[in-house]
Amino acid sequence: MIHVSTCLVTGGAGFIGSHLSERLLADGHHVLVVDDLSTGRRNNLGSIARHPKLEYIEGSVADSDLVDRLVDRADVVYHLAAAVGVALIAKQPIQTIERNIFPTKLILERLGRRADAGDPVPCFIASTSEVYGKNPKPTWCEEDDLVFGSTTKPRWSYGVSKAIDEFLALAFHHEVGLPVVIGRFFNVVGPRQSGAYGMVLPRFVEAALAGRPLVVHDDGQQLRCFAHVDDVVGAVVRLMETPEAAGRVYNIGSDQPIAILELARRVIARVNPAATIEFQTYSAAYDGSFEDIRRRVPDLTRIEQAIGFRAAHSLDEIIDAVAAALRDEQPRD
Repeated sequence: MIHVSTCLVTGGAGFIGSHLSERLLADGHHVLVVDDLSTGRRNNLGSIARHPKLEYIEGSVADSDLVDRLVDRADVVYHLAAAVGVALIAKQPIQTIERNIFPTKLILERLGRRADAGDPVPCFIASTSEVYGKNPKPTWCEEDDLVFGSTTKPRWSYGVSKAIDEFLALAFHHEVGLPVVIGRFFNVVGPRQSGAYGMVLPRFVEAALAGRPLVVHDDGQQLRCFAHVDDVVGAVVRLMETPEAAGRVYNIGSDQPIAILELARRVIARVNPAATIEFQTYSAAYDGSFEDIRRRVPDLTRIEQAIGFRAAHSLDEIIDAVAAALRDEQPRD
C-alpha cells in the first residue's frame, strides 16, 4: 500500500473529482484540489469545504507555473481535469482537444522531471471508454484496437485526444519510470453529476422530477453500463495503492448493459410514474455530423484480477441516489 501525505486532484471540484477528494480526506490524506470551475462547481466540495486537510486552488492546469508548484508538492497525483460531456465536445472541439492534451502534457513533464531525478510520484490519468471509438466487439478489453470515425465528425476529437493522453502517460512510464495508472471510465453516475453536458442519467432524473418528458435520442436501443461514482472512486484509490498496477490501462465501471430507452422507463418507474418519453434525432440534439456508439460494454477481467473489483451498487440504487440528491438541491418554500 502507498502511504501518502499530499494528494493533488485536478478537476477536484467536478463530479468524480469531488467524490475522490472526499474519499482521500476520509482516508487521512492532505488533499490539494485545483479546478477552474469551467464545468466543476465549488459547492460540489460543500461537505468538505472546511476540512483542515483540504486546500482548494481556483486555477487552470493549463497554467504551467501553477502546475509546477502543485505537482512539486504532491506525493501522488490524480489527473481528472478534462473537457466534459458529449454536448460540449460536439459544440467546442477545439476546446476539447486543447483541454485534454495540453494540461496532461504539462503534468507529465513535471512528474517526468521528478522521476528522472530519482523521485517517482504515482499518477492516475483519467481516460474514457470513448477511446475505443467504434470498435465492433461486443465487449471491450484494454488491448483492443481503437476504431475512430472520420475527422469530419467532431465527436471523435474527444476519444482521440484522450488516447493521446494515454500514449503520453505510457511513454513517460517506459522512458523515465513514471508510475502511472490509466483508468478508462464507463458511464460513471451518481449524486452531483450534472445533466447540463448531455449526461443521460441526471438528465432523465431531472426531467422526471420536473414533470417534463424524458428525451431519448434516436431509437433508444443504444446499450450502456452505469457505475456508481463511489464504486469507481474506490477502484481508483485501490489501483493507486497497488504498485503492480503501474504502467497499465484499466477499464473501470459496470459490465451490466441496459438500453437507453429501458433506462428512461426505469427512471420513470422509480421517480415519477406520470412522466412520459419523447424521441429526438441526433441531428436535432447535436448536429448532422454527430455519430453515436451503439454498444459500450467493458471487459472487467483485468481490474478484477488486479484488485478484485466488482461494482457494488445496483442500477435502481443509483437512480434512487441521483433522485435524492437532486431533490435536496431543489429550493424549498
